[in-house]
Amino acid sequence: MQLNYKQLGQGPDVILIHGLFGSLENLNVIAKPLSEHFTVTNVDLRNHGLSPHSDEMSYPAMAKDIVELLRHLNIKKAHIIGHSMGGKVAMELALTQPELIEKLIVLDIAPVTYPPRHTKILQALNAVASEHIEDRKHADDLMQPYIDELGVRQFLLKSLAKNEAGKLTWRFNLPVLDKKYSNILSNVNENNSCLCDTLFIKGNDSDYILPEYRTAIVTRFKNTKAKIIHGAGHWLHAQKPMAVNKAISDFLIQN
Repeated sequence: MQLNYKQLGQGPDVILIHGLFGSLENLNVIAKPLSEHFTVTNVDLRNHGLSPHSDEMSYPAMAKDIVELLRHLNIKKAHIIGHSMGGKVAMELALTQPELIEKLIVLDIAPVTYPPRHTKILQALNAVASEHIEDRKHADDLMQPYIDELGVRQFLLKSLAKNEAGKLTWRFNLPVLDKKYSNILSNVNENNSCLCDTLFIKGNDSDYILPEYRTAIVTRFKNTKAKIIHGAGHWLHAQKPMAVNKAISDFLIQN
């Protein structure tokens, strides 16, 4: 599968991997500053953005997509950065293909199985998909009964676009993401560990990385460090971009 991607800058390679219901545009706030020192490849995962759709949605499959993209771009080794679901893809890649990893940065996710937490979002997305949508205001009105937070609705609406027939639809493959949601909640490879230099960055107000997950993290990633971004939740790169970018740059550039 050939993923859609955009490249910026020059220098050592960095791969950016977005989260669930997102696209490469979500990580532009990281890509642009990094491109001053690195060649940044920002990707759309399968079933997201402008990448191909597939009935398969699993961490091994998504990690394999990244391997194929690296091969296509003739990248032998890269720094890998992933947020949320993209962080799990990055971890799966590091655990199964460690020779491809220079350094690993995981944004606000842990190598554990999570309980369902997107039920209302999936209901909202399906409510939009079931209607003939005339504009984003119409879609926002349909989502409001399910999602109170304006910021979450605005994030999701970025993936609403006109298809070839001129109809507003979700760019991501909602039927498959809904059907395979349990795969997205699942853990990454539990048999391997990685010795690559790793940084976990957590939003202080987020509950995605809890103290009880520490053993799972250090067991799988032996050379790991942690950074907490205060005043930020799960969308830490959008809420505190300067602090997140500094943490990333400091980690990648240090010897």
